[in-house]
Amino acid sequence: MTIWRKFFYNLAYLHRPPWDSGEVPPQVEEFLRTHPPGRALDVGCGSGTASIALAQAGWTVTGIDWAPRAIRLARFKAETAGVSVDFRVADILRFHPEVLSYDLVLDIGCFHSLTIAQRVDYLHKIERLLAAGGCWLLYAFLATNEMPVRGLRPVDLELATLHFTLTRREDGVDTKSRQPSAWFWFRKEYSPA
Repeated sequence: MTIWRKFFYNLAYLHRPPWDSGEVPPQVEEFLRTHPPGRALDVGCGSGTASIALAQAGWTVTGIDWAPRAIRLARFKAETAGVSVDFRVADILRFHPEVLSYDLVLDIGCFHSLTIAQRVDYLHKIERLLAAGGCWLLYAFLATNEMPVRGLRPVDLELATLHFTLTRREDGVDTKSRQPSAWFWFRKEYSPA
């Protein structure tokens, strides 16, 4: 992440950025209904909407974002909601948590914004942080001929399946950008003893 991109993301939180709807996605709500609480890491948590929903459902949550303004807003929202979330200004590629095993890693729009080289490092990082049997719930734009870099490419998904098992995919179109997008449910398999 370049300094200019970090500056842009931080500046965007002077107002509500277009990617921060303030609503919990239905896919996250469904996940909460179908999975018992555990430990969750919300990567690129923004103003904390999903992190707060997880905490309200009984999860122990860490939310990270590289935009200090987003984290300040997330902390305020969590305090107002009366829940405890460990919000931190951090870059996932340089994040070194005390907890080394999460039952859920939630990523709503972080992975697809990384460079090609960073995506490989990201997958290794998520694999190390996710507990066996845990879920990586990912929302991402899909690469198109018009936007070949901004979005996941088939090769990114092939790389992901070297680390995780894809259990579900739900394709759609992003309501704001009109770009093809998808939700992915990945599971980290148990290692043989």
